[in-house]
Amino acid sequence: MKKLALYLMLILVSASLTAAPPRQSFIKVTVTPDHADWCYTCGEKPQFAVTVTDCSNAPIKDAQIYYEISEDFLEPLEKGDKTLANGTVTFTGHTMKKPGFLRCRVWAKVDGKKYDECATAAFEKEKIEPKTVMPKDFVEFWQREIEKNQKIAMLPQLDLVPEKCTPKVNVYSASFQSFKNGSRIYGTLCVPANHNGKCPAILIVPGAGCRSRSGYYSEAEKGFVTFEVGIHGIPTVMEDERIYETLKNGSLLNYPSANVDDKDNYYYKRVFVSCARAIDFLAALDFVDAERIGVMGGSQGGALTITTAYLNPKVKCGAAFYPAMCDLTGYLYDQGNAWPYLFTNKKLATKERLETVKYYDVVNFARSLNASLPMWVSYGYNDLVVCPTSIQGAINEMPQQPEVLIVPQSRHWTYPEQDSARSKWIMNQLK
Repeated sequence: MKKLALYLMLILVSASLTAAPPRQSFIKVTVTPDHADWCYTCGEKPQFAVTVTDCSNAPIKDAQIYYEISEDFLEPLEKGDKTLANGTVTFTGHTMKKPGFLRCRVWAKVDGKKYDECATAAFEKEKIEPKTVMPKDFVEFWQREIEKNQKIAMLPQLDLVPEKCTPKVNVYSASFQSFKNGSRIYGTLCVPANHNGKCPAILIVPGAGCRSRSGYYSEAEKGFVTFEVGIHGIPTVMEDERIYETLKNGSLLNYPSANVDDKDNYYYKRVFVSCARAIDFLAALDFVDAERIGVMGGSQGGALTITTAYLNPKVKCGAAFYPAMCDLTGYLYDQGNAWPYLFTNKKLATKERLETVKYYDVVNFARSLNASLPMWVSYGYNDLVVCPTSIQGAINEMPQQPEVLIVPQSRHWTYPEQDSARSKWIMNQLK
């Protein structure tokens, strides 16, 4: 087993919420478990020390807080309001009898403004077992869909986008046909301007939503072809972001649950096979080395990293941040609630939906990965969008354990050091 468990204590940086943690605020809420690595054995009772301080780290006297202690994404075991006479308090008394995560989340109100923070204790996480069921015809189902897609002409197209090019990188709006005649997948292709011969390539699969794709220049400047795809069949280099915003709030508003009652017509079938075809698109380019192609992404893109790594044997390595869509039925068994939260209302767990999600649950793709395929995964215990229970459950099911970079305090974001670690890892794999 090759496993890297790094626990980083990193400072917050100022950047957009979609790429990095939020800015430092004048008031700081801190929640600290009593184990430095945030890890516990089942039955232990972690202590969560809470402090509310100002920018000079002086405790806020009589700070008002509301708190919740709960298992990952489940109803609170304890909640309430407290006044912190000296700006501090410690919560204890709860534990877990099964592997999983226990979270203490705190909201403080100071001068009419709210601030929040949390800490999450991990209980024997390597023993978490996903609840999803592997269908008997899983392999045959996806082989059939890939073979059907291979019969459709790819019809690749590359259009140079001069205004996005730099002296080191040529940028193209690229597309190919997939899933059915007339249906195209678009992406932003970055090619080293002075490449000599065939280059290694990286497919970047997208997180949830709908937006433009600016392309990955950094890796391209180091000699890698990068292809950042969209999944919704619209060009990724349109200048008017309002178009993407309109689609996101209109026809694509609830796409993660579109046709989830029918495994043959669920929205993600087109997505999964098209991401797999994006690898074939790269491999067919005369300036790409088909023997050196990797895939990476975060959240929904983390899920697509794993599915693509399974569906296309040309993938030589995969790197995923906090992969979504893992253990989709876990919430029905009080074990986390995986994005896109298909069963938060348990009445929606119909026979048809339960049948569909077995074929799209990323845990089943993780279980089916080639045992010799190098994989890398990074996530944080404090993630409030993709529950860590589902992520760790998928990791535990991989036939070869991936390299894992854990940053316990991070939520649904990546620190620059995490992103650098991923980029370095995947480039080293492909070199």
